[in-house]
Amino acid sequence: MPEPSILENVRLAPYSTFRTGGPARYFIEPSGEDELLGAFRFAEEKGLEVFILGNGSNCLISDKGFDGLVIRIGKLMGGISSETGDDGLTYVTAGAGCLLSRFGNFCADMGLEGAEFACGIPGTVGGAVFMNAGAYGREIKDVAVSVRYLENNEIKEMDASSCGFGYRTSVFAKKAENGETPVILSMKAALPKGDKDKILAYCAELKQKRTSSQPLDVPSAGSTFKRPEGHFAAKLIEDSGLKGFALDDSGAQVSPKHAGFVVNNNGTASAEDILRLIDYISGKVFEDSGVRLEKEVRLVGEFGGKR
Repeated sequence: MPEPSILENVRLAPYSTFRTGGPARYFIEPSGEDELLGAFRFAEEKGLEVFILGNGSNCLISDKGFDGLVIRIGKLMGGISSETGDDGLTYVTAGAGCLLSRFGNFCADMGLEGAEFACGIPGTVGGAVFMNAGAYGREIKDVAVSVRYLENNEIKEMDASSCGFGYRTSVFAKKAENGETPVILSMKAALPKGDKDKILAYCAELKQKRTSSQPLDVPSAGSTFKRPEGHFAAKLIEDSGLKGFALDDSGAQVSPKHAGFVVNNNGTASAEDILRLIDYISGKVFEDSGVRLEKEVRLVGEFGGKR
């Protein structure tokens, strides 16, 4: 097994869509499963905590960084392929490092129906499986049939029906909450053939909706909060008078374009600045409405005792 290419003291801000984050003590972007296994062996030998990073589009990385090994599953593990099944469906296999938007566009270009929602989501396939990402009424659970993953140095495969997919969660997310470190390797999806022109037109429509309604030109982590049952986070935030609100001039702000997004104007805010604003929003909305917003953004590293 080849020795992994481990780097030291790597700044994480460029690997986060919030554009914040201190250094990782150790960092690797493995080129394949052998190097990934080698990275875990390295972490075990040194007694290091491991964090799995994808496109960094759903996390807030501490200004102190991460005192362990960050394994970034990127384009080196992001292949995509397809095959036609005997049932007439097309089975698309995408590596965990494949951008979800690439997966969506790959399916659309093949005239496959059902993955249009993925075309504008900024994360990777691995991250999307981990949190059951979705948009416009569809989620990963609606297309996935199986997931390959690494757990306890063993490569396994699980049917989608066993993945525990729920609103922005999965069995993999629950394992991570319990201190385990499963690594999603790939997803197999099943999609039917459709009208390619209509599919491409729908993708363009969703892209236009996203562009017109979301602050895609400013660093953010996408939706900051999960949707509370019976409510919409953005509406609750707007009803509290917080659309466009900023605590200070750090650059952290509730987007004036979409209240569900906290943005980092010019990338000047620290992770602590952003978290202070997130906590303020949560407190103000609870005070005004009695609804407690739950962060969709994951905290990575130390935040004054918060994780």
